[in-house]
Amino acid sequence: MSDLLLTPEARFAKEIEKRRNEDGSELSVLNLGPTHPATHGIFQNILLMDGERIVDGEGTVGYIHRAFEKIAENRPFYQITVLTDRMNYCSAPINNMCWWMTLEKALGIEVPKRVQYMRVIVMELARIADHIICNSVLGVDTGALTGFLYVFQFREKIYEIYEEICGARLTTNMGRIGGFERDWSPAVWEKLNKFLEEFPPIWEQFENLLTRNRIFMDRTINVGAISAEKAISYGFTGPNLRAAGVDYDVRVMQPYSSYEDFDFNIPVGQSGDTYDRFCVRNAEVWESLSIIKQALAKLPEGPYHADVPEYYLPPKEDVYSTMESLIWHFKIVMGEVPVPLTEVYHAVEGGNGELGFYLITDGSRTPYRLHFRRPCFIYYQAFNDMVKGQMLSDAIATLSSLNVIAGELDA
Repeated sequence: MSDLLLTPEARFAKEIEKRRNEDGSELSVLNLGPTHPATHGIFQNILLMDGERIVDGEGTVGYIHRAFEKIAENRPFYQITVLTDRMNYCSAPINNMCWWMTLEKALGIEVPKRVQYMRVIVMELARIADHIICNSVLGVDTGALTGFLYVFQFREKIYEIYEEICGARLTTNMGRIGGFERDWSPAVWEKLNKFLEEFPPIWEQFENLLTRNRIFMDRTINVGAISAEKAISYGFTGPNLRAAGVDYDVRVMQPYSSYEDFDFNIPVGQSGDTYDRFCVRNAEVWESLSIIKQALAKLPEGPYHADVPEYYLPPKEDVYSTMESLIWHFKIVMGEVPVPLTEVYHAVEGGNGELGFYLITDGSRTPYRLHFRRPCFIYYQAFNDMVKGQMLSDAIATLSSLNVIAGELDA
């Protein structure tokens, strides 16, 4: 039987027996996961170990597969947003905004400039929250808890801004086709300005705690490295690709939501190791703060949603008081508004890389086919290749720096 047809355990058993016969060495099989606190999610890595050193490995995904793509084929377009929330839930608003932009591309809807800027603000806040989680938890996984405690409170500050915008914190279900469900209240702007004032000094302290910390550097430099060529061949995008020295960013290469109006740099690394991934995400937080400040300074006047009554749910008070709004509400909810036959793909720069939706419609109230391009699913497949020859403790740091989110991995 070909080794490709064997389970990882059976394949590794053959390797153990072979090595024992050749040189008398004793290898062992170790299960890292599926329920291990250091994996940050329910997925399994079966490792072949020579003492503390990793000889080979194979990953297993699907432990929390929820068949989102198949569920989406039986849901009206509005009800798919809650599925996108549960992919990368560390930066859920980016998922939401990408889904609405995909629908708007399919429907040919032009979104007001003000809405585009508001979306940029939300997406950059979500990126900051995502990087706060990834980098602070990387510190915890290498034995440094203090940085996590310093910055995690500001993740809550960002969630308070979400809450003012849409009433939710983690899984936000934020926005609608054409814009937002309501204009932002004064409390949103107040909390946002306060965050922009208070967060930068704390993030600077966080960087000072770890960036030149000798223990942290020893635990992360030359750990889990991947070359630019190999990262591209695996399909890497986002911070993990940029850490390998490739300056690809969807916001620049394929601008959306008026990102071309903002000046920002694309931080890149050189070696593609755990330390570079950490540094790239640190630098991206500063760029996100700059983009938010620019968006606030240049925020245009105008409506908070597009004028598309056939797709945009009218306000409840109008539904209760005017016949036209009641009719549109009924037609939209019941799926009686025709959707053009089309095939579109739209991508954004998610917290983990290129997040995209490939949508095919057949004119019905639900998608004919919907595929989620989840960056985690693509780059996680390189993990075992990245940790071969490394120590077991290096595997933990590498996995943490990749920022694999189980909800996005399985979907």
